Amino acid sequence: MEVKKLSISWQFLIVLVLILQILSALDFDPYRVLGVSRTASQADIKKAYKKLAREWHPDKNKDPGAEDKFIQISKAYEILSNEEKRSNYDHYGDAGENQGYQKQQQQREYRFRHFHENFYFDESFFHFPFNSERRDSVDEKYLLHFSHYVNEVVPDSFKKPYLIKITSDWCFSCIHIEPVWKEVVQELEGLGVGIGVVHAGYERRLAHHLGAHSTPSILGLINGRISFFHNAVVRENLRQFVESLLPGNLVEKVTNKNYVRFLSGWQQENKPHVLLFDQMPAVPLLYKLTAFAYKDYLSFGYVYVGLRGAEEITRQYNINVYAPTILIFKEHINKPADVIQARGMKKQVIDDFIIQNKYLLAARLTSQKLFHELCPVKRSHRQRKYCVVLLTAEATKLSKPFEAFLSFALANTQDTVRFVHVYSNRQQEFANTLLPDGDRFQGKSVVSILERRNTAGRVVYKTLEDPWTGSESDKFILLGYLDQLRKDPAFLSSEAVLPDLTDELAPVFLLRWLYSASEYISDCWDSIFHNNWREMMPLLSLIFSALFILFGTVIMQAFSDSNDERESNPPGKEEAHEKSGKTEPTFSKESSSKIPKKGFVEVTELTDVTYTSNLVRLRPGHMNVVLILSNSTKTSLLQKFALEVYTFTGSSCLHFSFLSLDKHREWLEYLLEFAQDAAPIPNQYDKHFMERDYTGYVLALNGHKKYFCLFKPHKTVEEEEAAMALGESRGKSSCGLGSRPIKGKLSKLSLWMERLLEGSLQRFYIPSWPELD
Repeated sequence: MEVKKLSISWQFLIVLVLILQILSALDFDPYRVLGVSRTASQADIKKAYKKLAREWHPDKNKDPGAEDKFIQISKAYEILSNEEKRSNYDHYGDAGENQGYQKQQQQREYRFRHFHENFYFDESFFHFPFNSERRDSVDEKYLLHFSHYVNEVVPDSFKKPYLIKITSDWCFSCIHIEPVWKEVVQELEGLGVGIGVVHAGYERRLAHHLGAHSTPSILGLINGRISFFHNAVVRENLRQFVESLLPGNLVEKVTNKNYVRFLSGWQQENKPHVLLFDQMPAVPLLYKLTAFAYKDYLSFGYVYVGLRGAEEITRQYNINVYAPTILIFKEHINKPADVIQARGMKKQVIDDFIIQNKYLLAARLTSQKLFHELCPVKRSHRQRKYCVVLLTAEATKLSKPFEAFLSFALANTQDTVRFVHVYSNRQQEFANTLLPDGDRFQGKSVVSILERRNTAGRVVYKTLEDPWTGSESDKFILLGYLDQLRKDPAFLSSEAVLPDLTDELAPVFLLRWLYSASEYISDCWDSIFHNNWREMMPLLSLIFSALFILFGTVIMQAFSDSNDERESNPPGKEEAHEKSGKTEPTFSKESSSKIPKKGFVEVTELTDVTYTSNLVRLRPGHMNVVLILSNSTKTSLLQKFALEVYTFTGSSCLHFSFLSLDKHREWLEYLLEFAQDAAPIPNQYDKHFMERDYTGYVLALNGHKKYFCLFKPHKTVEEEEAAMALGESRGKSSCGLGSRPIKGKLSKLSLWMERLLEGSLQRFYIPSWPELD
C-alpha cells in the first residue's frame, strides 16, 4: 500500500513539473528577453544579442542562473533573426516549428533508410493475407492504377500539383514516415494539392513508369513532369517541396509603384486581375495553388500590407488590413468588380469567387477555345446562349465605340447574353463572315448578335444595319433587338459557318520549337540519368568503353607531351621566377601528392565586398580557408601560408583568403566565441583584451552548412626565446620577433589541412554568419 502511494506521489510530481515547464514556455517572450521593441530592426536585434551574450555567457558570468539566461537569449535571437519565425511569433505567439522534433525525425529517418538500404529482398514473396488487411485506410482512397494515372492524373496535373507516395508491404521506412505523411496529406489536400499512393507490389508497371525503384519514395507531378523528393520526410520539407514545384512567376508582388501597370494589363492579356491583400510577407501557398489552377484565365498579384510601400494602394481601395482581402478588377482599374474578405479563407470559397469572375465584362475572342467557353453551343431550348459581338479595329487606347459597348454590357448582365469583342484586323475571316456586303462598314465598328448551333461553326446571327458609334440611339436599337430576341428566337434570320479563330496569344513558331526542344531534352536527361538509369546502364557502359578506347591513348599522349615540355623548361625561367619577388611559389611534381591546377596560390582578401560571394553564398561542398594576419605580419605570413597550402590548390572545392586583424577584430572574436575549447573568450574586463594576438590563426569556413574549423598556432622554441629576449612589452610590433618565429606559427598547417580534407577536425557550428562591418 505504501509503495502504491509513493508511486502516485511520484506521478503527481512529474505532472506538476511538466505543467510548470509548459507555463514557463508560454510565458517566453523573445522581445522581452533581448530588451528590444516589436518594431526593432535586425541591426538592433543583433546588437542587443551580442551585448547580452557577452554578459551572460556561462564561462564569463558565474551567476547560478547564467546558463539558463544564456539559453533564453540564444533562443530569442534564433526566433527574431529569422523573418519567417518572427512573423509567426508576431501573429500566432509561436515560432511555428519544433527544431528538436525535426532533428529527431531526421535522425530516425536516416537510421531507417540505412537499415532499409542494406537489406535487399523481393517484397512480393511476403504477400500474406494480413498484409492487405492491415493496409492503412487513409492510403486506400488515394491508390492509383496505371490507366487512372495516365488518363486522369496526368491531365489534371496541368491544373494542380500532385504529391505521390510509393509504398509496399514489409517496408519499415514506410511505417516510419506514415504519421508525417498523414499530417501532410490532411493539410495539403485541403489547399488543393492532389494526393496519390502507388503500391509497388501490386502496381509494378506504374512504379516502373514513375521511375521509383525503391520504397518509400515520394515524388511530385506537375504539368505532366515528375520530380523526386530527396530530403528528410518532415512536414516543412514536404510543404516546401510542393511549393518548389510551382512556377516562380505565378504571382506578382504589387506595391504603390507598379499597381497601375499591373491592373492596366487587362487589355493586352485579355484577363481579369486578382489582388490579395494580406499581412504575411510570403505569398500563401493556397493563393499560389489557386493562381496555378486559373493561370489561363486570370492574372494574380499579391500586396503585403505590412510593407512600407503599400500604403497608397491600401488607402486607394479602402482595405481592412486586419483580414485577408481579395479584389478582382476587370476593365475598370479604379473600382474592383468584386470583393471577398474573411479571416480564414477556404479553398472552396476562393474557387467559387474566382469562377464567378472568370472573364472580363466584354472579353476579346483571342482563340477558338475561348469562343467555345464564352459562346457555347445550344444544347436545348432552355440553355440558349447568345453572344453580342463587337467587331472593331485594334487601338492602343480605348475607343469611344468600345467604351459605349462596355457600359452597355455593364448595364445588361443577364445569364443568357454574353458580350464579347473581336479585333477585325486580327480575325479578318471571322469578321468578314458577319459583316454585310458594302463599303460603308469598312474601318468602322459593327455589332452582331449570334447563336451557335453546332461545334462545326454553324451559327445564326443578326447584324445591326448601321455601324456602331456608341450613341444613345445605337444603344436603344441594340436593346430593342435583345428584347425582341427573348420573345422570338427566330429573330436571328441570317445563317453562316464561321471559320476557326486564330490563337492570338500563342507564341511564334520559333519559341514553340525552342520550348518543345528544351522539354524533350529535359525529359531525355531525366529518363536516362534518373528514372530509367538501371535499364540504361549497359548502353552507358558501352558508350564510355568506346570513348575510352578511342580517345584514351590520345589523352594519355597529351599528358605525357605536356610533362615533357614542363621538364624541358630551361632553368633560367625558374630562376627568373624566384627573383621576381612574388609570394606564390612553384613546386616540382614530386613535392605534391596532387598536381595543382595553377603554378601559384590565389589568395584574396576577405572584405565586405567579397564577403557574400566568398562565404555567405558559397556553394555546397566548398570551403574558404582564411588566414588571420595584421599589417605588420602580412608579407611574411602570406609567404609561409602560400608554401603550406600550395599542394592543396589542386582541389576546386578549396578557396584561400586572408583577413586583416586590424580591420575586423570584432568579427573574428565573435566567431571564436563558438569555439570555446580552442579559443577561450577573453574576459571583457581584461586590460589586455584588445591586444590579444590572433595572427597566424587559420579558419576553414563552410558557408553553406554554417560551421568552421580552427587552426591555432603553437609557439615554437625560437618564438619563446625571441619573446623572452625582447621582453613582454605590449606596444611593440609583432614583426619585432623576426620573420622566422612568425613563419613558424604556420609550420604545422599542412598537417592540419590534411586532417581538414579527411574530415577528422572538430567543427564549430554557428546560428548565422555575422556581418563583416
